[in-house]
Amino acid sequence: MNEFDDIRPYTEEEIPAAVQRLADSEVIPAIADYLMPGVPADVLRNRIRNIHTLKEFQLGLLKDVIETLLKKTTTQFDWSGLENISDKKPFLFVSNHRDIVLDAMFLQYILNEAGQNTCQITFGSNLMSHPFVIDFGKINKMFRTERGGSPVEFYNSMMHMSSYMRHVITEVKESVWIAQRNGRTKNGIDATDPAIVKMFGMSRRDDRVISLAELNIVPVAVSYEWESCDKLKTLELYLTKKNGHYEKKPNEDLNSILTGIMQFKGHVHFHVCPRVTEEDLLALNDCSTGEFYKRVAALMDSRINPHFFLHPNNYIAHDLRSGTTAYADHYTDEQKAAFVKYMDWMNDYPDMDRGELEEIFLGIYANPVDVVSKKSYFCRTL
Repeated sequence: MNEFDDIRPYTEEEIPAAVQRLADSEVIPAIADYLMPGVPADVLRNRIRNIHTLKEFQLGLLKDVIETLLKKTTTQFDWSGLENISDKKPFLFVSNHRDIVLDAMFLQYILNEAGQNTCQITFGSNLMSHPFVIDFGKINKMFRTERGGSPVEFYNSMMHMSSYMRHVITEVKESVWIAQRNGRTKNGIDATDPAIVKMFGMSRRDDRVISLAELNIVPVAVSYEWESCDKLKTLELYLTKKNGHYEKKPNEDLNSILTGIMQFKGHVHFHVCPRVTEEDLLALNDCSTGEFYKRVAALMDSRINPHFFLHPNNYIAHDLRSGTTAYADHYTDEQKAAFVKYMDWMNDYPDMDRGELEEIFLGIYANPVDVVSKKSYFCRTL
């Protein structure tokens, strides 16, 4: 048994059997109806059955699926900053996290379009509940990250994941994607968790600078015009504030995955930021261990946040929330009226405080304006 068999994606040898399970899944008719309206589900089943390799899956079927999603749910999809990875090394991509599945899948699509190898993707164990999701994820180079457990179990799983990521980058020579924090950003405020950065270094402790430098960390800024699962995030934050906690319903994670995939996104933009170099890390090294990881996280934020692409929605929400017209030159009256009309979805929840719902919802869109407009993101004396 391989050291990482419990979390790794499928091997090439395991893919043929997995795609047959996908083809036989009971969810195929619904997927086919969305992707190919009016076309029998067996057309999609047969196409899946003819896949035998990772390349056939990612560069054939999955590429077509993503392009269909882009046509159905976006008005524009673009990216910048690829010059920062032009040497095609294996990288550790660390991005702000807005959509459960699409953040990483869109990055894979961009890498493929740029002639780069696709990356392996972290995927929470809490999301691997449905057989279709498990097979789809593990075919698509997703590897399992454990959620929960006792402190000892959590520590061991973090060490295991750190070792696996280092193995993939330094030995397998493949890139890896991971979110900058555990879970999606729900309030629109992106920040890299120092604990995530510390996890990167757990698998090599002899030299913390070299430990991170050899991973070739590349921050990535992800921006959606229409926030993925904005209504679901608003309701979750509302109920959490009201009850002091939030308890997920059965299949809620799967619902969030599907909602994020099918929801209208408008303009989507990715920016690949300059990597964190050994020189960058050496400049932060004159401090305690905990302080070092805080500084690295802040450095990463200083590269991600300025490249978040602000849309009219962000400025509209900021003005509505503040009761001003400070950013009125960034949107039209028609765009503002459409955004206000969109908030009518709250009428479906008459038992909830409308003012509180609006405050939370507007914050999701407004907070990035404040984050991006900060004059300085990084200070040596954090």
